[in-house]
Amino acid sequence: MLRKLWSSTGDTFSSQEEAAIVNLASAHSRLVIESGRVNTKSEAGFNSCALFLESLDSTARVMHIDAAPRKYRSSFTINYRALFPDEARNYRVDVLEASVEQYAVIWVNGDKFEFSAEAMRRAEALQRCWADLATLLERWNTEQVRASRPSRSDFRDALVALDVAWASFEHKYIMELIEIEEKARRLVVQAIEREKKLQSIEARSVEGDVFQRPDYKEELRRFVACIAHLNSVANVRRKGRDDLSMDVLLDAMQTLSKCDAAEKGGQSSEKLAAARSLTKDVLDSFTAMREYLREVGRCLERVDPHLCNNAGLVARLVDWEESWEVGTRYVQQEKMLTAVCDLVAEIRAAQRLAPVLAQMCEECDVEMFMVMPRLAWLRYLDKPCQLYGLFKSLLPHRFADCNMQKEKPEPTDAELVSLMQRFGRTKELLMETMKPSQGGKLTTSNFEEAAWEALVKRVVNGANEDIYARVSPSLREAVEKEVEELMRDLEAWSMELARHCPEDWNQCCGILVQCLSGSEKEGSKGPFRV
Repeated sequence: MLRKLWSSTGDTFSSQEEAAIVNLASAHSRLVIESGRVNTKSEAGFNSCALFLESLDSTARVMHIDAAPRKYRSSFTINYRALFPDEARNYRVDVLEASVEQYAVIWVNGDKFEFSAEAMRRAEALQRCWADLATLLERWNTEQVRASRPSRSDFRDALVALDVAWASFEHKYIMELIEIEEKARRLVVQAIEREKKLQSIEARSVEGDVFQRPDYKEELRRFVACIAHLNSVANVRRKGRDDLSMDVLLDAMQTLSKCDAAEKGGQSSEKLAAARSLTKDVLDSFTAMREYLREVGRCLERVDPHLCNNAGLVARLVDWEESWEVGTRYVQQEKMLTAVCDLVAEIRAAQRLAPVLAQMCEECDVEMFMVMPRLAWLRYLDKPCQLYGLFKSLLPHRFADCNMQKEKPEPTDAELVSLMQRFGRTKELLMETMKPSQGGKLTTSNFEEAAWEALVKRVVNGANEDIYARVSPSLREAVEKEVEELMRDLEAWSMELARHCPEDWNQCCGILVQCLSGSEKEGSKGPFRV
């Protein structure tokens, strides 16, 4: 009985305590050490460290060492309370890693944050206690004579000191991390606050008149600037532009109003379909961004302070930037918008002439992306004024010397002029050689339509369809030769159109497909994600 009492209260290990120390020393020997420091970066290093910390906690419990007070954890945010749910030691590798690295500065969202000198002092204190314990464990492993090994009180003192230093550093480090994270989220918080101000003004205004209020416009400008800044920080999937202004939204709304007025005036809705689609994208992405901010305002603690790690936020910003970038390029520039509207309407007409084109567009067939630039060129060559602005933006080197102030600007590029002349000759030859259709006759008014239909079918269907059935047999060979030479030229120009500024052409092509299909972009849809 006396021996048992002495073992539990004196300086001699009980059998359980000695076994715990043996396990702890063994776990320590398996730590991955590099340049005198514990390596926690590699998988092996992290795992061995986690096992050692688990053994450290177990040893302290076997030796009946009370844990240092950790009531401070109750003031942690919900995220950190999930990591530290109670006052148990709960030694974590990442806390040890922070004390080892002792980074006084961290960068979050491009901003610099500094830990306090006190946090660094506590990190150093923890490392000193860690080193003291390591020395004891190394002595335990190397001393062959039991009497020369560290005593129970040596280990007890070292474990108590380490735990106190650990709790002290953990408290300071986590509280400063929480403060840094709150600051890192401030861009989202600011956007939420701005959005609430918009709601407040809207609630006090008559619907439709709110945009006439100077205070609303000013708040809207600030809100959009806030989103642009947020986009530059968090949108890692696209360009992260911060130069998209409120004017994109206002111009989109104005364009939509013009479309409504034009339709009431009898203008074809097909001609306006593209304009409606592009303006709707701008408005929808703006609405989706506002809805996201309202939703995320209810769960700010779930927002990763590294804003680019929030999938829902990034998805909204990608949609916003993409839609507003298109709005800047096409909606805000009247000539570009007119060109896209015209081209979409003409492609729809081409789909009626060659139904296979509709199927290509519906299925996004590879062939469609080859046909699209050919059709664009065909339309430009036929009605250059309609697509001039678009083609000048896609092939600026071909229109460098054009006078944009002219009512009908004409290119001066010799090769382009030659192509236009060839197209004119080919179209005129087709018109001159067409025979009357079945039981009817070609009037002067539809000679041009027949020639255009033949060229469209040749561009879409290739040489698979006989487009020369209504050409006089005696002239067929000459006409076919002229058409095929035009097609060969057109192929080279189509490749140049697609490849000179591939990003711009891909954007244009995407717009055309979207407008033709009538589909809505996915970016503004889907369940809420942080």
